Amino acid sequence: MDHFVVSARKYRPQHFNTVVGQVHITTTLKNAILNKHLAHAFLFTGPRGVGKTTCARILAKTINCEQLTPEGEACDTCSSCISFNNGASFNVHELDAASNNSVDDIRELTEQVRFAPQQGRYKIYIIDEVHMLSASAFNAFLKTLEEPPAHAIFILATTEKHKILPTILSRCQIFDFKRITPNDIVEHLKEITAKENISAEPAGLQIIAQKSDGCMRDALSILDKIVSFTNGSLTYANTLEHLNVLDEDYFFKMLDFLQTEDLPAVLSLYDEIDKKGFEGDMVMNTLAEFFRNLLVSKEPRSIALLQVMEGFRNKYISTAATLSTSYIIGALNILSEAELGFKQARNKKLHIEFHLIRLTYLSQAVTLLSDEGSGKKKRLDDLKPMSFKKISFTPLKTKPTSAPQKEPNFPSDQKVASDKASLHIETAILEQKHSQKPISNEMPISTQAGLGSLKKIREQIQNRKNEQTIALPLTEEVFTQAWDTYLQRLQENGQVTSHSNLRMAVVKITDPLNFEILAGSRIQQQFIENERIGLLGFIHETFNNIKIQMQILLDPDADKYEPVVEQTLSQKDQYLKMISMYPLVKDLRDKLNLDLDY
Repeated sequence: MDHFVVSARKYRPQHFNTVVGQVHITTTLKNAILNKHLAHAFLFTGPRGVGKTTCARILAKTINCEQLTPEGEACDTCSSCISFNNGASFNVHELDAASNNSVDDIRELTEQVRFAPQQGRYKIYIIDEVHMLSASAFNAFLKTLEEPPAHAIFILATTEKHKILPTILSRCQIFDFKRITPNDIVEHLKEITAKENISAEPAGLQIIAQKSDGCMRDALSILDKIVSFTNGSLTYANTLEHLNVLDEDYFFKMLDFLQTEDLPAVLSLYDEIDKKGFEGDMVMNTLAEFFRNLLVSKEPRSIALLQVMEGFRNKYISTAATLSTSYIIGALNILSEAELGFKQARNKKLHIEFHLIRLTYLSQAVTLLSDEGSGKKKRLDDLKPMSFKKISFTPLKTKPTSAPQKEPNFPSDQKVASDKASLHIETAILEQKHSQKPISNEMPISTQAGLGSLKKIREQIQNRKNEQTIALPLTEEVFTQAWDTYLQRLQENGQVTSHSNLRMAVVKITDPLNFEILAGSRIQQQFIENERIGLLGFIHETFNNIKIQMQILLDPDADKYEPVVEQTLSQKDQYLKMISMYPLVKDLRDKLNLDLDY
């Protein structure tokens, strides 16, 4: 049986013009040889499998060629080229620094450098994987690398330039090799398949080029495997099967289901993919690459970054035009989270399905976000503060009393019915206007002649249309009853937290137009502050005086009072507080048709 040679060795370039994808480097080296401007040390750096060692060997052969072509290529006919091709050249020495990285290895190399070549002009030393040298070996190599003999040339090759000492880098001409583009890889594979009489579909070769990630050596190794797998007939389908790659039709189908929010179809499609043996993190990674291609397809300036098969190119561009940029970026964010959390998840499949559910309803989140940006002011304008029914009356003109105000000490357990309390307040106000006498806290409703009910009082007040309305000052008796009435309303409306904090606060009337509420803690102060609009509006309506002001202060003697007991909010209170602070939460609930169970 004939000896099989892998394609990576069999078709290894022997001249500069056969090197794939590194024209910027091969042109520079050929010109340097033709013009005799050769440096004494070269450093070839770049990713694996892109031609660093190959170019180093071609350069070593070409330097000593006795009959250079006008283009700067080796002739392959002179004795130097023949000995090099046969592996018998005494002027080219290769050292693998990965296994020969000690100081002794470098010292032995520097000892050989002193001797001139027996044939040819130069002795070339190729040191591969030079970054593996130890620090001591680098230091031993410094002096020789800086001032080598005229007949010595060093060619260093590495994939990790950052690991090399700056003192070494400064003594070399550095050539950066780049990844080979998929198009260049495909063209090179076509040449090889034609020489080997292999039937290969262009779509299959493009899949190999994408899978190799810019590495020609990997591409040739994959080609050899698939040719052996398919018995010399390389197709798109068997390439996908052998490389365990998902067909992009799956992702276009997945995108259609996501756009229509067809969750059962999305989960069924993923289940089909999962049964074919594809790992969840690889599916998320490939799907993220799919959305990345859609993103670069949206703008004509970035379409050059789209590295897909020609058959799918137009489909990507047309599909990207129907998607918003915010939707694609949101999908990429979700897929990135899914891939990062895959290793920590106990139930891998459930983890992927959860993120697919998020992707399915991503359109609703994007729509809500866009509504927030465009109509945020309008939404805030639609919000209305809590309002109370206005009690209209026409009081008589009077002068405010000049009697000194006492600090009220409000009872904490007073229970007064809402209607009776309102009637009591209005009756007291009328009595104050007509008689200017102190109002008793125990004044019964029946003492008001001709006023048997709240309705009669309101009718009597309404009949005085020609009397001028006078704003009333704060008085202890009326304010006490108004305070109790407001607390009663809070309790009836189920606002337990606000009722409790206001009931435990200390209230002081500082002057006829101002009163203070002293809170025992910052938490209590915050809860009372949230009730400011409703409370102050109620006081303005009760006294018919919008000049009355309220201050909510933290009591400096708070430690003298009992500590405020932390109130636990019910589920309903928690939800109401949440939507009062974040109105968009209610919008999201309405759009998703969620039912809340209190």
